[in-house]
Amino acid sequence: MGFPVYDYRRDVRNVLVTPQIRSRFLKMEPGQSAQLHSHDLGHEIFLILEGRVEFEIDGETEELGPGQMCVALADQPHTVRVLGDEPMTMYLSVTPHIHPTHTPRTADGERLPHNFTPARAYDVEPDMQVSVSELVARQNHAAALLAELTETCAAVQQEMGNQLKAALAEGDAEAATAARKAMWEALYPVYKAAAELADVWNALAPRVDA
Repeated sequence: MGFPVYDYRRDVRNVLVTPQIRSRFLKMEPGQSAQLHSHDLGHEIFLILEGRVEFEIDGETEELGPGQMCVALADQPHTVRVLGDEPMTMYLSVTPHIHPTHTPRTADGERLPHNFTPARAYDVEPDMQVSVSELVARQNHAAALLAELTETCAAVQQEMGNQLKAALAEGDAEAATAARKAMWEALYPVYKAAAELADVWNALAPRVDA
């Protein structure tokens, strides 16, 4: 059946929303601007496809046109304003995508209360059949699993890290490769578990305001 192909002229919406990344096509009208905000954890990439805009990122201002991109790093206040008489279309992605997704800022850049945006704002339909109590239970389970895996990983990193240093000092490439492999194999499930915890959290957090 193939895989989805998205077109910015047709799919003006969020096209992928996971804890690892949120990506979308966004269209803004002439003169339209976004509220100054930042992301506690996420780096955001903007690629202009049509039109011209003015970005302000961390107090610096630049104009961008088609084919140009810029980046707002985590905690950097940023906003965008459409220039000229033509609409603007961009691709953007935020990674990771973990609630609260936005921290509004004052004109002076001071932090305002977090914005726990409803899932539907990201074109995601929440599963209201799952109760908040069940989500809390899943959250606790995911957090406990992450803690267990992190503890195991820490022990492996220490042991294999020492072996890695010794192998490199002795010029033993095979032993160094084996130690690195063991370190990664302990680290990989930690990142997987962290993503699973974030997935449950993203379902739970907006429900407080539902």
